[in-house]
Amino acid sequence: MEKELKTWTLAELAQILGGTTQGPQDLPIRRAASMHSSEPDSLGFAEKEEFLAAIEASSIGAVIISESMRETAKPCIRVARPREAFGKFLALCVVPLPIEAGIHPLACVSPEADVDPTASIGPYAVVEKHAKIGAKVRVYPFAYIGAGCDLGEGTTIYPHAVLYQDIKLGPSCVIHAGAVLGADGFGFVWTGSEQMKVPQVGSVTLERYVEVGANTTIDRATAGTTFVDTGTKFDNLVQVAHNVRIGKHTVIASQVGISGSTTIGDRVVIGGQAATSDHVTVGNDVIMGGRTGVTKDLLTAGPYWGTPAIPFGEALKVNVLSRKLPDMADKLRQLERRIAELEKQS
Repeated sequence: MEKELKTWTLAELAQILGGTTQGPQDLPIRRAASMHSSEPDSLGFAEKEEFLAAIEASSIGAVIISESMRETAKPCIRVARPREAFGKFLALCVVPLPIEAGIHPLACVSPEADVDPTASIGPYAVVEKHAKIGAKVRVYPFAYIGAGCDLGEGTTIYPHAVLYQDIKLGPSCVIHAGAVLGADGFGFVWTGSEQMKVPQVGSVTLERYVEVGANTTIDRATAGTTFVDTGTKFDNLVQVAHNVRIGKHTVIASQVGISGSTTIGDRVVIGGQAATSDHVTVGNDVIMGGRTGVTKDLLTAGPYWGTPAIPFGEALKVNVLSRKLPDMADKLRQLERRIAELEKQS
């Protein structure tokens, strides 16, 4: 059975998104459109001519376009930034996972926990002693909130997420299903006969508006705090080791590995499967392409690629030259044979 859909008119959405309309003002819009959608009640967006042409050839109901784009017969909303406006529309379309208000009878909440009356704790969730659950926090079924954890107002913890003890989350954080915050950092010392475990007694702190993807892990510090600043976003399947510090509004794609005691600056972009060595510093506004390996500090803003990481333009040249190596090796062998022949003749 299809979920009940919200409905807006084209004119209503234009007002919400801060744009102007062209076409029937009462056109009903119920859903977001992909490039391959065929629903006449859907809304897409186009930043480039080829995308607009594709939407015009489809049965998509309407399109968000920039104020400077050409005229179109397709009903449209003109805005300054189409992608941003489409994101706002997607936010309107979100249907939250259901959760009952208050503490569910099947939840296990310590009498020594401090749970705000406006919070929601789902069935089979566990909240340990001295945990503090702030206003409007949502803890979904089967999540675990360890002793001494502190969850800021409006934070959401999805099913099967695990917060070990003493984890602090600022307001409006999102922890997706299966994420683990506060597991032991990977610390061992070779004694000559065995790997001796180094106790990990620190914690994890996330400031406000941090989002942690499904099955991502952020380890507790050996001592002190593994720290993530405001607005940083983690994709699924990211590993953050002990004592890492990450700045504001950084985005980290899937399968990235950040080694212990690494420092990441503000507004950094890290592509999929990239990694760092331990104790390196990545400066503000650095962009790391997919599979980049950082083995020493990257302090200058800009794009990098390769292992070890080098500036993107240089990395492209290296990549092009590497494809020519077999031909270059053949030519080198031919030159060596030619030189050998000339030396015999002399």
